[in-house]
Amino acid sequence: MAGAGKSTVGKELAKILNFRFIDSDTLIEEQHGKSLQKILDDEGYMKLRKIENLVLKRLHLNETILSTGGSAVYSHEAMNHIQQYSTVIFLDVPFGQILDRVPSFLDRGFAKAPSQSIEDAFEERQELYKKYGHHIVSNTRDLHSCVSKIVELL
Repeated sequence: MAGAGKSTVGKELAKILNFRFIDSDTLIEEQHGKSLQKILDDEGYMKLRKIENLVLKRLHLNETILSTGGSAVYSHEAMNHIQQYSTVIFLDVPFGQILDRVPSFLDRGFAKAPSQSIEDAFEERQELYKKYGHHIVSNTRDLHSCVSKIVELL
């Protein structure tokens, strides 16, 4: 979920493990020459999810920390690929804390149905995050605590 700390935790974890770090949202923006929000505005949330699926399925994950977009869990193919070649960590953060961390979702490239609220998307995604995560790690405290928990799991 946006605001869960995927990129922040991922970058720190990559430093500690001496792995490369990939943020799939950044990769999509670089490959398509526009922001996630622009893709959403121009082509819709379903197109963004299709793009995300293709990008994720092509990744080689050897010695890599991957921070996926929060909507990656909507792609069964991509998540199966990621699960097969890596350990998936679900960073669990309560909805209220997400809202504290992300005051506005208007320009974040948040892929959801137009009629869906942020809270509805959060609830829907929670089940998918749990389904695909090999491990669930709470990220409600400081960065060091979260990263330490993940290192212990690996």
